[in-house]
Amino acid sequence: MLDPRVTKLANLLSTHCCELGPSDSVLVHAFDIPDEAVAEVVRVCQASGAKVVVRLESGIVRRQLMIGMSEPNAALYADIEKFEMEQMTSYIALRGSDNYAEQSDVPGDIMSMWQRVYSIPVVFGIRVPKTKWVALRWPTPGMAQQANMSTAAFEKFYFDVCTLDYKRMERAAQPLKDLMDSTDQVHILGPGTDLKFSIKGIGSVPCSGHRNIPDGECFTAPVKDSMNGVIQYNTVSLYQGTEYKDIRYVVKNGKIVEATAGANTDKLNEVLDTDEGARYFGEWAIGYNPYVLHPMKDTLFDEKIAGSFHLTPGNAYDPPGGNGNKSAIHWDTVCIQRPDYGGGEIWFDGKLIRKDGLFVLPELAGLNPDQLG
Repeated sequence: MLDPRVTKLANLLSTHCCELGPSDSVLVHAFDIPDEAVAEVVRVCQASGAKVVVRLESGIVRRQLMIGMSEPNAALYADIEKFEMEQMTSYIALRGSDNYAEQSDVPGDIMSMWQRVYSIPVVFGIRVPKTKWVALRWPTPGMAQQANMSTAAFEKFYFDVCTLDYKRMERAAQPLKDLMDSTDQVHILGPGTDLKFSIKGIGSVPCSGHRNIPDGECFTAPVKDSMNGVIQYNTVSLYQGTEYKDIRYVVKNGKIVEATAGANTDKLNEVLDTDEGARYFGEWAIGYNPYVLHPMKDTLFDEKIAGSFHLTPGNAYDPPGGNGNKSAIHWDTVCIQRPDYGGGEIWFDGKLIRKDGLFVLPELAGLNPDQLG
């Protein structure tokens, strides 16, 4: 019997996230998702009147494809998917995997080439700026293990997080957007972190379930050359199948001039040397999903953690919220500022905005977990 929570989630994807209707063409792109779940998403999308196309993939097959990937093959792949995406108004990505490290042994030079040849024209060229898109992971025993939870407990957590009241979140986030839009100087303080930058004129975007599920962030970007100081992240970041711990950047005039990550320092710098834009930051965002409190090495969840921010080397989104930085990478890396993670402060133009993960201004209190949860 189909879990009714799947139907509730499918309805959220179709109505709130993508707002599908008879004029839409939607690609449902599923990686290692149970057939009955994909079929329910398809059924709900069809009920909206939209035309539905399905692409089914496997992480194991994708690993083999990537290990033997040549640049001409990547270009062919990009041409095919670029044409496919040009026919779509909407895109729903369902990403499941029993092994988050499935691509960890794909050579770094192949991953960099893939980002350059495939991701720039397809993902950043069409999918992100030109479609109504939403991406989400699927609950698996592997994800439960990452979160250090039982499978049943994780499934409950997953559906609670993913199907919260996003309309309420949208209303609560408007004052934060207004404040960020009028802010010039940002100062972030915390253990190992003392960072200053400007967001003047960049604009901001509050995210309430229209692009990511789960959601709960407001993003902008630093003025490209304005950042100076040091940032010490306190979560493990999974990128291209590799875990990075204790990431620390020294930044001068917007550029990462020193990068360390313990045993993976060399690999970290290899990623940051993908292209010129990879050592500049394309996004800065404040997270406030009340149900996501601890990292689980899954970016879609971790970047929404209540009391967190993420600062992203690489490609920027289009304005508003983007600073024009271009890169084949976009690496959302998370720092949590609640007391149980060492605390921290965020200041806007000399005024304290958030302390130890809680907003201190009355107009922003609606985004604190006790109000939003």
